[in-house]
Amino acid sequence: MRKLFLLVTLTGLLSLILTGTYFSASGGSARLPMPPISYLQAPIPGTDAASLLTSGTWQPLPDRIPNFGYVNSSFWYRMPVPEGAERQVMEVSYPHLDHLRFVLLRNGEPVTTIVTGDRLPFSQRPFAHPKFLFPYSLEKPGDYQILLGVATHGSHQVPISFWQEDQLINALIAEDRWHSLYFGILITTVLLNLIIYVALREVTYLHYVLTASSYAFLIATLYGASFQLLWPSHPGIQNQGMLVSVPLTLLFALQFCRSFLKLADKAPAWDLVSRMGMVLSTLALIASFFLDYNTSIRLSVAIAMGGAVFMAFAGPVQWWRGSSQAGYYTVAWSLLLIGTALTAANKYGFLPVNWLTRYGLELGSALEAILLTFALASRLYHERQEKLHSRESELAALAARRQAEVRLMDQALHHGLTGLPNRSSFEIVLQELINEQPHRRYAVAVIHLNNLRNITRTLGHRNTDRLLELAARRFNSIIGELPGIFSLEASAKGAFYLAFLENDSFGFVIDADIILQSPRFMLGRVEEIREPLDYLGMQLSLESQIGTATYPDHARDTNTLIRRAYIAQESREARERGLALYRPSRDSYSADRLTLVSDLRQALQESRLELYLQPKLRLSDRRVTGLEALIRWPGRSQPIGTDELIALAEQTGLIKPLTRRVMEQSLALRTLLLERGHDLDISVNISPNNLREPDFPVFVKRLMASYHSHQGRITLEVTETSMMQDPENSLKTLTSLEQAGIPLSIDDFGSGYSSLSYIKQLPASEIKIDRSLVKDLVEQADDRVIVRTTINMCHSLGYKVVAEGVENEETLNLLADMGCDEIQGYYLTPPLPLDAIIEWLDKELAGKQQQSG
Repeated sequence: MRKLFLLVTLTGLLSLILTGTYFSASGGSARLPMPPISYLQAPIPGTDAASLLTSGTWQPLPDRIPNFGYVNSSFWYRMPVPEGAERQVMEVSYPHLDHLRFVLLRNGEPVTTIVTGDRLPFSQRPFAHPKFLFPYSLEKPGDYQILLGVATHGSHQVPISFWQEDQLINALIAEDRWHSLYFGILITTVLLNLIIYVALREVTYLHYVLTASSYAFLIATLYGASFQLLWPSHPGIQNQGMLVSVPLTLLFALQFCRSFLKLADKAPAWDLVSRMGMVLSTLALIASFFLDYNTSIRLSVAIAMGGAVFMAFAGPVQWWRGSSQAGYYTVAWSLLLIGTALTAANKYGFLPVNWLTRYGLELGSALEAILLTFALASRLYHERQEKLHSRESELAALAARRQAEVRLMDQALHHGLTGLPNRSSFEIVLQELINEQPHRRYAVAVIHLNNLRNITRTLGHRNTDRLLELAARRFNSIIGELPGIFSLEASAKGAFYLAFLENDSFGFVIDADIILQSPRFMLGRVEEIREPLDYLGMQLSLESQIGTATYPDHARDTNTLIRRAYIAQESREARERGLALYRPSRDSYSADRLTLVSDLRQALQESRLELYLQPKLRLSDRRVTGLEALIRWPGRSQPIGTDELIALAEQTGLIKPLTRRVMEQSLALRTLLLERGHDLDISVNISPNNLREPDFPVFVKRLMASYHSHQGRITLEVTETSMMQDPENSLKTLTSLEQAGIPLSIDDFGSGYSSLSYIKQLPASEIKIDRSLVKDLVEQADDRVIVRTTINMCHSLGYKVVAEGVENEETLNLLADMGCDEIQGYYLTPPLPLDAIIEWLDKELAGKQQQSG
């Protein structure tokens, strides 16, 4: 780029110099010989030209061209007419002379007189040209002399030359070509940079447009072209334009210097000086309207010279400080400074008038325009390169930031260990499904790993993390096979159907209507999830249990759906069967349940709970042998079932005082029954939570020790599935109770998945077949086979067998034929309060006595 810049600069410089040299040479070859000139200081108006010839104060001119600088005196110049052609023209090439009086004398007598100047209208000039041209003819022989009177308020320089008329026209055409080239360069520069400014809105280009335009105006004013072309009838405007052009050009040049070199940022001190120069230029501009011409022009030129020196040093200093653009500026403005200095020195009379001093400003400004155009192009290129690199850096930084954001977002929406979508991602997908298709029913399921904490304590966190990864992959694969399952995320890693919700919980969402059409398939997948994982050669059971909540049945927002799915997986049903649906009635965290808990606690304190009794009938002699005590909560506006009451007590910790109250009331009721002549056993249901109470066996033993007459007559019933929740502790507690002489019964046998080998170890004396196997005994042959097999098996193990849920005589007879020992159910009577059950027992006893009588 720099080589190209230097090549173009040198080419332009050589072209301009050669062009000027050509014009100068061509002009010089056509000029007539310059005669000797003598001068006389005398006023112009009121002076008789012929009388001046006799004055003895004429002095020979020391230089070839008159140049007295800025003086207020008027001068007459005398010279003989050069020999040569008949038709000649005297040229005064400096267009800024106020008054000129040309007198051609033949033999001492005036022949031709021409009065002109730039204080007169342009139309009074004999030739329509910015220069002063005085044509004359030497038709008659004689002694010809020329007197030229000059008065001006500006620089008093009178570059005189003589031409043959036809040769002058050719020289003027050649010179006009030079000026056309110069103004063409400036106009092209102005238009080019103006287009760039309009396109880029870069203010530096606007400053340069103003600077180049002001130089064009300055040169046009100096050359006189503005007078000829713009205001030929208004010489006053021309003179004011001359005064204005110098400070205006300096003002714009200093502003461009500040902008191009970025002085405000890189050199504040230099910027301050440039601002001061701009202030002085502005003052000179204003003063030009008030001061006289000579003072104003001298002031403007002096300030301009100082400004030129400042700009000449500003470039090199900034270049030395490392600004590459300042190098271009230095070369360009050095050339302009040289041209300006030559012209200014010529104006002050320090240098003679020649082609270089006459056109130094034009030459310097043309070269400056060319160089600065390339400098601006170079600056534009470098700035664009810098912006491009900056943009590339920004894009790279943006890409890195986007990657970081993607990573952060990925981390925010995924579990770091398993890679599964996390709870936030799960909620987002679930909400989108609900928003897109709110008419569909969605089942939200939560898989909870109950045994994960115990595994962590045994194997450590690292092994637990590995186990979680294996479980996540396995569960995701199993869940993905379910009909109606929704994909939470699909990526290059595969599809994710499972989300990681908490430390030991996963979640998925499925179409509730579709999955209900394949219940057996769903149950099969549940069993697969509950199967142990093979890890480090061990079969590790995670004890997975699943809770589900359905949209819109159970909730309409994602947070509540997930919360209620959690509640469902905490239920006893989920613990026993592995899968549970959310039931509002068992939600201990709802507002209604919280109120219900408070009411239950108060009911316990105020003894508002009652025991209802349901008889058990011995089939061998059809006699009532015992009663089962069942808890009831009478007097409520909204009745609550026994199962719900027990579940609520278990969830809230009230099962402990409730069981103790039931046992105490059962003993009190048996005392009352004995007083009424009914010596019957009473069975009391106990919760699996009671079996985990360390002091429960001690409480039962102490309580029974207080009632010696009831020893061995209070049977504790424990459900089959409740014992399997904690087999070891359950067996330990039950053994302790049995050793204390307390009979035990296994309730709801056949409803769970207990191991027969474990059942055989229990110290129970009675097995109660669950009502689910008994209620359809008459219609279902499969149930009859199961019940018969169960009865025979229990008898072979030494257990007494009681069938629950008997509701008709046909079922009773079938059970009797199968060898069942006792029955219990609505066929006999629903559970009744104490008074009602005594009345029923009295009637039953009376009926038996009549039959025996």
